[in-house]
Amino acid sequence: MSRHIISVQVENKSGVLARVAGLFSARGYNIDSLAVSHTINDDISIMTMVVRGDDRVIEQVKKQLNKLINVIKVSDHSDSVAIQRELALIHVGAKSSAKYEIIKLSEVFNANIAEISNDSIILGLEAEPKKIDDFIELLKPYGIKELMRTGQISMLKNSENL
Repeated sequence: MSRHIISVQVENKSGVLARVAGLFSARGYNIDSLAVSHTINDDISIMTMVVRGDDRVIEQVKKQLNKLINVIKVSDHSDSVAIQRELALIHVGAKSSAKYEIIKLSEVFNANIAEISNDSIILGLEAEPKKIDDFIELLKPYGIKELMRTGQISMLKNSENL
């Protein structure tokens, strides 16, 4: 099963998200990541989904997405040159002796300190998903209390594909 990053431009209307997500769930595919936002045009939203699946089935899903009445455009960013980002908030238990190490680690990854207290630190990191995964792995020994990720977004570098 390969990883696909599907970007779907849709009319900004109620029920569209449910119909789009329903196409994946009807075929037994879980959406690993989902991010939805307005575009520069308030009447249009963009949905970015990361799914794992067979290339043939994903191709059929894309064709069926294009048939939905509120769908404007479907793009697969999987094999395209694109900028991909995600945001993570990570709440780490931090004893006094470990704070310096965690702060240094956050500097290496260019993470922001969102909150610091006597016994914990909340870090924010906006980066490529792989970099966030690596950062989380390095923080695990300190004791991650809570973790939240936004879902991946993707924008094609080549404006000819728009």
